Amino acid sequence: MSWPKARLADVASMRTGKLDSNASVKDGDYPFFTCSQQTLRIDKPAFDTKAVLLGGNNAEGIFPLKYYEGQFNAYQRTYVIESKDNQILDTRFLYYSLRPALSHFQSASIGAATQYLTKGILDNFRVELPPIKEQKRIASILSAYDDLIENNRRRIQLLEQAARLLYKEWFVHLRFPGHEHTKIINGIPVGWEKKTAIEVMDVLSGGTPKTTNPAYWDGDIPFYTPKDSVDYAYVFEIEKFITEEGLKNCNSKLYDKDTIFITARGTVGKINLAQRTMAMNQSCYALIARASLNQHFLYFALVESIEQFRSRAVGAVFDAIIIDTFKMIPFVVPDKNLIDLFTESVCPILNQIDVLSGQNRNLIKARDLLLPRLMNGEIAV
Repeated sequence: MSWPKARLADVASMRTGKLDSNASVKDGDYPFFTCSQQTLRIDKPAFDTKAVLLGGNNAEGIFPLKYYEGQFNAYQRTYVIESKDNQILDTRFLYYSLRPALSHFQSASIGAATQYLTKGILDNFRVELPPIKEQKRIASILSAYDDLIENNRRRIQLLEQAARLLYKEWFVHLRFPGHEHTKIINGIPVGWEKKTAIEVMDVLSGGTPKTTNPAYWDGDIPFYTPKDSVDYAYVFEIEKFITEEGLKNCNSKLYDKDTIFITARGTVGKINLAQRTMAMNQSCYALIARASLNQHFLYFALVESIEQFRSRAVGAVFDAIIIDTFKMIPFVVPDKNLIDLFTESVCPILNQIDVLSGQNRNLIKARDLLLPRLMNGEIAV
């Protein structure tokens, strides 16, 4: 089916935020949209509207695209795009119209070290304009998938928060089962040991195949980088993939599920568990628990001590972690029976997170298969 098209500049208004990306505030009251795939938080809003948020610069031209309705703020290179006439263009429909165009924006962007998506590129982009009722039906169908995905994400965050609170209760506040009858000597319960992080885990490195060799890229092996880090336990969605040949020609090995990745450069100290077998670039470390510990306990222990890692990072702005950093991080090893009891308690939580993450993968796949067919009129609504 063929629908009329219009220049984006003719049917939508575009402005940008005013703030620098470092204006974000942890646990702020409002979303803060930047050129990162992750939505940050801020204390004060500057917008109150329905809008499409599109990052205007990115090192690799992978521009974040989001939809939001309500109060928010935006980075000075983030485009805030709104419909000029809601009887001609539905803003949420516009969001879904732009999703398939991200690869076009990547190829059309300019710049060397950083790719820039200029207003001129956006102004001249042509969007299809089915009748407004069809726009709303299409947006409604696709947003139903997004609502389910977001609901699962919120459940994942609550589950992880519960597991983190349990860790803190037992191993930080020392209110673990049987604590009433346990002596504390030199600040730790009897039977616990004071060590350093390097003594309780293997710290392994990654590497990147030559980006100029196409035989190394676009294969089936997920390739984790700091840009893939998420704010909850399991990471599955990965931007880049390498081939078996690429793996053979880089310094990364293939890391199993539940390997812990910690980002060492860029956004320092982001910690994730691999949800599937992955390779990893040189800006991260892979952490494997040694005897008496296990990956799940180690993950929550590291999450709790993340500020320690950041404070020990190399450089005045804490912009790197090196191997020696792990030698300086204190690490308390509890009694093995208590570690096992904690693991037994959090494994069902992590399993549920795993299941919900799998549901989201299937929902994302179904939505992304449906989107182009709805947009080109192949499926009547």
